[in-house]
Amino acid sequence: MKLSSIPSFTAAASSGVAVVRVQRKHHILVRWAHWTTIPLLLGLILSGISIYWSAPIFQHPTDRTGNFDRAADIGIWLCAHVPSLHHYSSPPDWVYNHLSLGPGMLGVALRLHWFCTYLFMANGALYLLGLVLGGGWRALIPQRDDFIAGLHMARYYSLVPFAFVLRRPLLHPVHPGKYNALQKAAYASVVVAGILVALSGWAIHKPMQLSWLAAAFGGYNAARVWHFCLMCFFILFVVPHVLLVLADGWDTMRSMITGWSTRTETVGERSRDAK
Repeated sequence: MKLSSIPSFTAAASSGVAVVRVQRKHHILVRWAHWTTIPLLLGLILSGISIYWSAPIFQHPTDRTGNFDRAADIGIWLCAHVPSLHHYSSPPDWVYNHLSLGPGMLGVALRLHWFCTYLFMANGALYLLGLVLGGGWRALIPQRDDFIAGLHMARYYSLVPFAFVLRRPLLHPVHPGKYNALQKAAYASVVVAGILVALSGWAIHKPMQLSWLAAAFGGYNAARVWHFCLMCFFILFVVPHVLLVLADGWDTMRSMITGWSTRTETVGERSRDAK
């Protein structure tokens, strides 16, 4: 990680001079892949849930209403317990009407899903290429002290809301690399999940031609469960990811837009004494 030799500004400090230096952080391909992943994931999730409607993997014995889909159970429960939904016309379809392209859209959903799938895989390849060209892969390598550092970061993030409400400064834990321990674990897991979701998707799409791949996931139905759970992982990842970025400060967001970050160094009495 190289720092620019030209400081952005200097300011007098009690222990010396605070120097803010520009730091290159994210390769342009990494930034491109990061932002284009958002609409691609949205398209994959909406179309994927519509595909799921045609053959639910999570089922129960058919009840007296003829329903066997657990996703439909969620809609039925919501429409029965939320006053504003008591008169909803089709409670079993509530989830599909609000979280997908809608029921009965299998053909359109399949075409959109595979269109987004090919773009998602190409986008993932660009991301990995950006990690290699920019050297960002080194920042994802686990270190021996990551577990303890992760606990410190978890404590920091848990205290951020209280510090905000009480308007008290909160010292950010120092980490030597590009990412703190929690970010490193999260971003590395996303790379692994992206590979697994693509492989499980192909196992579902070509279970006979790629029988070895389907077998690696435990069979066709197990591959569908893997695919569904990985989708849930991406959904659950987004919310804390956004919240932690906001907690980390504007500099973290800016670095994923512009590619550069800032780092404050103090040139104090030690450097003057060394002269």
